[in-house]
Order: sequence, then structure tokens, then C-alpha cells
Amino acid sequence: MNPAELSPSRARALFRDGLRVPTSGYSPGYAQANLISLPRDLAFDFLLFAQRNPKACPVLDVTEPGEVSASVFDGDLRTDLPAYRVYRDGRLVEEPTDVTDLWRDDLVSFLIGCSFTFEAPLLEAGVPVRHIEAGTNAAMYETDRACRPAGRFSGPLVVSMRPIPAGQVADAVRITSRYPAVHGAPVHVGDPAALGIGNLGRPDYGDPVQVRKGEVPVFWACGVTPQAAVMASAPEFAIGHAPGHMAITDARDTEYQVP
Repeated sequence: MNPAELSPSRARALFRDGLRVPTSGYSPGYAQANLISLPRDLAFDFLLFAQRNPKACPVLDVTEPGEVSASVFDGDLRTDLPAYRVYRDGRLVEEPTDVTDLWRDDLVSFLIGCSFTFEAPLLEAGVPVRHIEAGTNAAMYETDRACRPAGRFSGPLVVSMRPIPAGQVADAVRITSRYPAVHGAPVHVGDPAALGIGNLGRPDYGDPVQVRKGEVPVFWACGVTPQAAVMASAPEFAIGHAPGHMAITDARDTEYQVP
């Protein structure tokens, strides 16, 4: 099985059957999305949080309460991601591969753009993506930058990091800036300490990624930010994707490309 040759529906079928893997490199050409599902009475507050923090929380779609599919996702949000995270009162209590038994009729699901979407254009331009090369998850870090709060939600900005050869950093910025719906251009290039990150070798989510001589760590806003907000704000219940284990949508990445 070559993940790069799978259609979104075929990839989702594999996840539904129990395959649990990070989705970077799967179904290139199709947008991937972060998932956060919240009770209806919190949906407006979260939508406002996303609107105030569009770099980290670019909304691709929002469901009606209880719906398990979306206009960009012709699958089942309860089963068709490789892994989920379940939160109660802000605490991570479970990381299952199926949340059917936990689903509630009042849950509103938000699909948030994911930077895995622009990795195919990076690779096409000859910009390396180390975690794909290594077959690991991306490295993600909580920063000391606070998101703008909204209603009952607040929390830190989370970023993903990719080591980029110094001579290709400008290319990476140019390419990713054309995809604002999936986080767009980096939020920082260079010194991780400027974001309050003390040790690149110990990511808060995902796997450590080697930064080689001549490479620069480049940081993009990350769609795990909503889950950091859940942990900081402690709503009574929430479901998210396991970091790096995304919803593969039916939307082409070119739909989110700007000139």
C-alpha cells in the first residue's frame, strides 16, 4: 500500500477498519483537516475564537449539531480518522480509534485547515519535508504566545516545525503563503526560543524531527491549537483528532490556493 496513491475514500476506509497512522503523505492533492467537536452551547464561543485566531484556526467547514459528515468530508467523522482524543473537563481521558459510542446529538464539529495540505506543493518544488522522509509524525509545540480569547475559550498558540535548508526558506514561505486556509505562511523562522520553545527534541505533540546542519527550523501555526484551548479552558466535553491523525477531505488542495 502506497499512501500517496490512495484516494480520500480509500484512506478513510482503511482508518475505519482500524489502521492507526499519522496521515502526512496520504492522498496528496487533497486537503487534510483538524477536527474539534464541541457541545452546541459552546459552538458560538469556539467559532468566535477561530475568527479571532485565523492563522491557527482556519475553518474549512462546520456541521449542524449531531451531523457526522460535512460538505468537504464525505465520510463518518466518528470512525474515519485514524485516531481521536476525548476530553472531559479539559483532561485527556481517552485516545480511541472510533468515537461512535461517545457521540452526542448536540455535538457541532469544526474542520480546521491542516498544514499537511501544503506539503505536496512543497515536495513538488523540491523542498524536503523531514517527517515524511522519516516516516514519522510532525513535531508540534505549545508556544508562549497566547491566542486572543473568545467567550469561554483561551489558550496558547501551537505550532508545527519543519526543518528547511537555509537556501529554500524563501521558497517554503512563498509556497505556503498561497494556502491561507491551511495556516499559510510561517509564524516564525529561526530561533525556537523566540516562541518559548526550550527544546526542539521534546515536542509537545508528535515526534521529534532532526534539524541538520545548514537547515533552519521553520514554524507554522497548527490546528492542534483548539485542543490546547480545550485543555486550558476545560469545557465539560470535547472530541478532537489525535495530533497528526487527520481528517482527509474530498476537497482538492487547489481549492484553497490563492494567486
